Amino acid sequence: IFGFVPTEATVNSSIDENKLVELNESLVEFCRKHKIDEVIVAVDERRRERGGNIPLAQLMDCKSTGIGVSSAVDFCERETGRIELSHLDPSWMLFSEGFSYSGIRDISKRIFDLAISVVLLAIVWPFMILTALAVFLDDGAPVLYRQTRVGMNGKKFDLFKFRSMRKDAEKNGAVWAKQDDDRITKVGAFIRNTRLDELPQIYNVLKGDMSFVGPRPERPEFVEKLDKEVPFYSERHRVKPGLMGWAQLKYPYGASVEDSSQKLRYDLYYTKNHSFLLDMLIVIQTVEVVLLGKGVR
Repeated sequence: IFGFVPTEATVNSSIDENKLVELNESLVEFCRKHKIDEVIVAVDERRRERGGNIPLAQLMDCKSTGIGVSSAVDFCERETGRIELSHLDPSWMLFSEGFSYSGIRDISKRIFDLAISVVLLAIVWPFMILTALAVFLDDGAPVLYRQTRVGMNGKKFDLFKFRSMRKDAEKNGAVWAKQDDDRITKVGAFIRNTRLDELPQIYNVLKGDMSFVGPRPERPEFVEKLDKEVPFYSERHRVKPGLMGWAQLKYPYGASVEDSSQKLRYDLYYTKNHSFLLDMLIVIQTVEVVLLGKGVR
């Protein structure tokens, strides 16, 4: 980054004063002189709506002479693989490319889900039997845990997992998991670290409640709270939830409102840009996460 052109919002900001640029010439002349490739427009929504502090004519001059002009949201999305909530506004979501429906994409994704699930089930069924037996010997029945989650378009469904916590783990209601959670059994700690507890969700994928790749489904109790406290949280429900997701690769395990807000940046990126190639990238990179036990709580 070469520098920042100051605006009203720059006062008392965290921007390095040594990076502030005072323009003594037109913006396009300044960019040419210093070989600037791209200008990023980063102003808040109120200023953008009023057109305040946006030198439209100068930015158009830059654009028409081959100097890139991008919004802060587009720039961060491109460079970091996430959508910054602090710069996000409804008009950008509505008019930007992405967040769109494609029948062909949905059909191909469903075929991909079924094919991968059948192949995976054929490989892991012995491990599923051994996991069920280990859970039973460690803490008795039931070995499976059924939990209501929120899926595509807010539809609720029953998600299945191998039980990794004590039977009375939620006697006082739904609680986020935490680091070194004392409710987790000895076998439960192992199957969580190896992701064996997630294998019954292959049934959810085959049934159509989930996809193989997508935002992780959350519990209704938490979704209700997050919808009120985190802007645009409900937008992550425009695609099917998944066994694995972009946010799981890019952000540590989240178990709070703040963590959910941070993970939403990646979930929105996936919701906007999901494709077969992105799904394949997530599947391949998730193998490393599973083998090394990253991001598990």
